[in-house]
Amino acid sequence: MAPALRFELTARDPGCAARCGLMSLPHGEVETPAFLPVGTQGAVKGVTPEQIVATGSPMVLANTYHLTLRPGEDVIAAAGGLNRFMGWERPILTDSGGFQVFSLANLARVDDHGVTFRSHVDGAEVRLSPERSVEIQNALGADVIMAFDECAPHPAPRADVERAVERTRRWAERSLAAHRREHDQAVFAIVQGGVHDDLRERSARGLVALGFPGYAIGGVSVGETPQEMRRAVRVVEPLLPVDKPRYLMGVGDPRDLVDMVILGVDFFDCVMPTRNARNAFLFTSDGIVRIRNHRYERDFGPLDGVCDCYTCGNFSRGYLRHLYHRGEMLGPILGTIHNLRFLQRLTADLRDAIRAGRALEFQREFRRRALFGDPRSDGDDRDGFPRAGAD
Repeated sequence: MAPALRFELTARDPGCAARCGLMSLPHGEVETPAFLPVGTQGAVKGVTPEQIVATGSPMVLANTYHLTLRPGEDVIAAAGGLNRFMGWERPILTDSGGFQVFSLANLARVDDHGVTFRSHVDGAEVRLSPERSVEIQNALGADVIMAFDECAPHPAPRADVERAVERTRRWAERSLAAHRREHDQAVFAIVQGGVHDDLRERSARGLVALGFPGYAIGGVSVGETPQEMRRAVRVVEPLLPVDKPRYLMGVGDPRDLVDMVILGVDFFDCVMPTRNARNAFLFTSDGIVRIRNHRYERDFGPLDGVCDCYTCGNFSRGYLRHLYHRGEMLGPILGTIHNLRFLQRLTADLRDAIRAGRALEFQREFRRRALFGDPRSDGDDRDGFPRAGAD
């Protein structure tokens, strides 16, 4: 029987580690580099599956922890699996729930066997282990599922990060052993190690030895500097198998996405484009547009003159500003469509640049145009990125 995932490298840039690939999965093919919108609770906020397809998004992510709380994996399995339940015919990736070890730390107790949570919904006790996480994901039926891991917070004492690395490796072994749908679901391991080069290397080598069909780099975009994130990827990338996909978790800032592709990453997910859209931060080829600003009141041109999305083809900046100011739900919907399309156009342009052997030139041009400023500053429209998390 054919494996759940087939990965083929289709192009490599001779000047850097950037590469194009094709992931073949049970629900379709994904060209890489790729960006995955986040549908935490089985829905990408504010848009229909048809609208997501129209943006060019090849695959979405859903959250194991949230879906097992509501409506429950048994309900989704009875509906025929997550694809049928949410009306999405393309591939899906589910995370393991391990990120909640980090994000819900004040509600969680971690031991070598797993994690005990107090549900953020009603306070009920929830137990997740590698076996339970994989059992839930097997029931949900996503094309790609994640091994259970521990993401140490940042900053954390080195001893805590080292303990998380060792625990993640042991949990990865248990996740593999618990997996019951290897012919229609591919399970990825998650490299941890924080900002410690040697721990990143130890994590990568230990997980590669287990022979997973794909690998994620986790524990980034959790408070470390952009330079620290890039260093973590530089350390890990050469240690990962060339013929298997590399997934950088929780990254959606356009600057980071371009730089990480140059370093050899294949695909990404993040709530940034959808959350930013709901907060009136819109990506354009000229930088971030804070569409609520007064300067756009009488601006009747498109949001982005080079964008081919439904929003840019039909509505003006002035109209979008009006919608956001009046609290009309159409504003965030149109903003979400545009932001998702922006990142899909960006990844498509990166694929073209890699095939032409000009990825580094693309990166230099992207930087030269200064499309995006420092998100920590209080400057003009080019600044400001609300950070990642569950959407």
